[in-house]
Amino acid sequence: MDKFIDRFSLEGRKAIVTGGAKGLCNGMAQALHDAGAEVVLLDVLDIVGDSAKEMSKNGAAVYAVKGDLCKTEELEHVYQECLEKLGGRVDILLNGAGIQYRAPAVDFPRDRWEKIVAINMSAVFYMSQLAGRTMLAQKYGKIINIASMTAFFASVLIPAYSASKGGVAQITKALSNEWAGQGVNVNAIAPGYMATELTANMKEVNPKQYEEITGRIPMGRWGNMEDLQGLAVFLASDASAYISGAVIPVDGGFMGK
Repeated sequence: MDKFIDRFSLEGRKAIVTGGAKGLCNGMAQALHDAGAEVVLLDVLDIVGDSAKEMSKNGAAVYAVKGDLCKTEELEHVYQECLEKLGGRVDILLNGAGIQYRAPAVDFPRDRWEKIVAINMSAVFYMSQLAGRTMLAQKYGKIINIASMTAFFASVLIPAYSASKGGVAQITKALSNEWAGQGVNVNAIAPGYMATELTANMKEVNPKQYEEITGRIPMGRWGNMEDLQGLAVFLASDASAYISGAVIPVDGGFMGK
């Protein structure tokens, strides 16, 4: 009988991670790689090649594909490029690419709204649709979407982000309803307040808000890359075989308070 721990292994698995050039998604891609998976980093940033080269120094192969998820007419070509690098199979899709913009709802620019929704929500569906076709044919696959705690409640000054992440949660459940019985698990991770480039200057720019947020987190700190890595590997592995349609908070207890 195989050891239980072997169910967490991703040896021989093939993964695509969108937004994987840097930040939290790069950290989750690193975790998938460390667990044994071959990984394609898909990103619009020029540094994606350097990120893949750095990650591939040890273990399974890591590839880079440069693509703009806003350009829906190019998504199929970009996906096929990823698939070719993985030898025609994909076992894991982690939809992590996302952007943010803050403005009062009455002044929120239409172009910003449309771009945020396109990347944060529409690209999640389109990439899942493309990978889903491959996975359904294989009768196996793991799709992990990156939602947010704003999928559960809306915040101020980020109407497009809140709407897009709420949409990600519902896309996750809708795809799970259709595909869970066909070997494809679809789940979402909902990070809380995370220490990232998007929030790096909050402590200096708005120290009162920073202290209020930190004071509400029972763990007393903001999350980091490492806090997401274990869950990403778990949801990508056979250890989570009976979990689908879940939107799992990683928020230091914020929503329970």
